[in-house]
Amino acid sequence: MNYSKRFADKELTKKLSESGAVLICGPKACGKTETALQAAASVVRFDTDAQARIAMDVEPARVLQGKRPRLLDEWQEFPALWNLVRREVDDAKQDAQFILTGSANPDEKARRHSGAGRFSVLPMRPMSLFERGWSSGEVRLANLFANKPKPISSSDVSAPLDELAEKIIHGGWPGLLGKSLSRAISFSRDYAALTAEVDISRVSEKRRDPAKVERLMQSLARNLSTEASLATLAADVRGASGAFKDDTAADYLDALERLMMIENLPAWRAHVRSSATLRQQPKRHFTDPSLACGILRLDTGKLLADLNYLGLLFESLAIRDLRIYAQANDGKVFHYRDSAGREIDAIVEAGNGDWIAVEVKLGLGAADAAAENLLKFAANINTSKTPAPKALVVITANGFAHRRPDGVNVIPLATLTA
Repeated sequence: MNYSKRFADKELTKKLSESGAVLICGPKACGKTETALQAAASVVRFDTDAQARIAMDVEPARVLQGKRPRLLDEWQEFPALWNLVRREVDDAKQDAQFILTGSANPDEKARRHSGAGRFSVLPMRPMSLFERGWSSGEVRLANLFANKPKPISSSDVSAPLDELAEKIIHGGWPGLLGKSLSRAISFSRDYAALTAEVDISRVSEKRRDPAKVERLMQSLARNLSTEASLATLAADVRGASGAFKDDTAADYLDALERLMMIENLPAWRAHVRSSATLRQQPKRHFTDPSLACGILRLDTGKLLADLNYLGLLFESLAIRDLRIYAQANDGKVFHYRDSAGREIDAIVEAGNGDWIAVEVKLGLGAADAAAENLLKFAANINTSKTPAPKALVVITANGFAHRRPDGVNVIPLATLTA
């Protein structure tokens, strides 16, 4: 199968030129190995290579022998590799020695040395709409930060809601390129089932109750794009009877985060003119909203029957893509909410402190209210302590990309890229 280019390709090349080893981390099936293979000169796969697994017991240094950069795929199966690679990089005193890929982070206690100065970390996620071929890429996030040129798309994005629902169900999984919708539905359901039955116990190094894992994931899916508390999630798992403490829920969530199945959206800190206090609760998201569909066993018909939930899924889809595009611009994504009730769906912050405020709306008809909210929010920022936003953006599912007379940009997600 032909390789589909990723934003991570360029970032991997850069990181290899600046460090001895690059750790690519991301959820299973997001394309880490294929991306790493584009840059690797040799490879050892610890999940399938029986000889390599034996060598780790007998002569671990042998698995490091090979042309460089050498790919160590699913390295977390043997956490001792971390220190072996660190020492090898120290001895080689050269860049681009190793690429490590893994679909789960080992316990931090397994990393006795940080790897600072030797390792560089490259997070990966499933494919964005642009990487998937579902965005025209007429509007660049980099240009929004530069405030030029005006965002303009040449064609009206007016795909029916059933097509949007299908794209959400398909997700950004490279293995589903060219595959049917029924295959995508099975994929996300199997992904959830295997996580509950196998993966979470493996990464936790202790047996977890699959039924409770499943109920926790269902609660996360129902509370997608919200700030549901730990207590709320634990109560959903506990139900009318049975024991499931908040700290147990926290342990389960930690395991799901180590599997990179969930990726919460942290709160943004800003200086505002009002006396409102900032809320620090993260928003709940899966690494790809298709997983929520699989967990709740949703198909296109069920999504179209609940447009409110489809709107939450669309917001999560936009957050996924914004994270990918932001990372390509050395940025990160947050959300904002304060005690006065002001809420912004996404704050995209660049490495130099510049930022963009984003509201996500499923329907173009909600753009006016979203724009008004953005303008009020921007006016409340104390610009003597926090710089003014570089752009205000309403992301929609349809319409043309354009800049309104009030300066707010309206941009269909299917026209956006990095």
